[in-house]
Amino acid sequence: MAGSEEYERDQYGLGQIRSVAAIPVPDLPFLPKNPQNYRPGIGLIGCGNITEHHLRAYDAAGYRVLALCDLDRDRAEEHQRLYYPQARVGTDHREVLADPDVEVVDIATPPGGRASLIEEALETNKHVLSQKPFADDLDVAERLVAHAEQAGRKLAVNQNGRWSPHWSFAREAIAAGLLGEVLAADFAVYWNHEWVVGTPFDDVEHLLLYDFGIHWFDIACSFFHPRRATEVVTRLRQVPGQQSKQALAARCVVDFEGGGQASFAFHGAGKAHALDSTVVTGTRASVHSIGPDLQRQALYLQTEQGRARPRWQEAWFPDGFHGTMAELLCAIEEDREPRNSARQNLHSLELCFAACASSLDGRPRVPGEVRQLPR
Repeated sequence: MAGSEEYERDQYGLGQIRSVAAIPVPDLPFLPKNPQNYRPGIGLIGCGNITEHHLRAYDAAGYRVLALCDLDRDRAEEHQRLYYPQARVGTDHREVLADPDVEVVDIATPPGGRASLIEEALETNKHVLSQKPFADDLDVAERLVAHAEQAGRKLAVNQNGRWSPHWSFAREAIAAGLLGEVLAADFAVYWNHEWVVGTPFDDVEHLLLYDFGIHWFDIACSFFHPRRATEVVTRLRQVPGQQSKQALAARCVVDFEGGGQASFAFHGAGKAHALDSTVVTGTRASVHSIGPDLQRQALYLQTEQGRARPRWQEAWFPDGFHGTMAELLCAIEEDREPRNSARQNLHSLELCFAACASSLDGRPRVPGEVRQLPR
């Protein structure tokens, strides 16, 4: 109740939270919104493990998945059995692109060759949701953006973290002006990423920053939008005792136009206690989210009048995947640019590439000047 005194003990062992007045939770559109009438046929190209979350979300939303394609037919048939028994199954993506009933393709293949698949899909007049990152070269990425716009097709990127409820609420609070001007965004994540040992992921260059950290770079760019990142410096190192081939600890500091700054602490070799925290500070209010993992987060909106605590049942997995496709479908129906458009995602790629380049020698980099993922 507004005006009442609230006093809590932090469930994550961080001590007591001071007594503050509880204020009403603002009504913000932070959960995925389905299109009103548009229900196109969807084709999924690539049926790896992550696409289970795609299909769970699409099935729950009532989306029409008509085709499942993977070089490993058994994987596509397993997805068919579990989620879409009526979907057609194949191993040749060209059959999906040639299908006139498929209007939207979800490209979820590994990074190599993803750009050429996007190009082919646009040439066959499909709208595209691409797995992140949609390109490892900014020149290629810009060409794909131009191609989509010239063809009158929507090209969106599956930055599903944007619809993780805690980040989505923060983003909508910023968009509504509740925080004022964003001054800082600080992220700290502690978890065990050693699950990659013995998998192909352990050979991914820039694993921590490129494959994983890009979600954090992307959400920071969305928090500061339309202000651009101007400089990033990164420190990356191996952790004593870690088993992965890849460095699993990094700190990044990013300067944004107008004096804004973001910081990132990634610690992926923790064996005992996991923790994920986001703090966004503005001139009028702040948002703080904390939890033991990315699925469970407690969020507080702190203003001069008091503190609001929104609650939800949704979680990043699978609801974030609902959000990315839902936003693309709404953008098609409303004939506008998706909020997760490839054009907007160029800024996230610029920041990610610059952070990876800085991690090699610790020198600051300017986003946009590093044109390719460093090799």
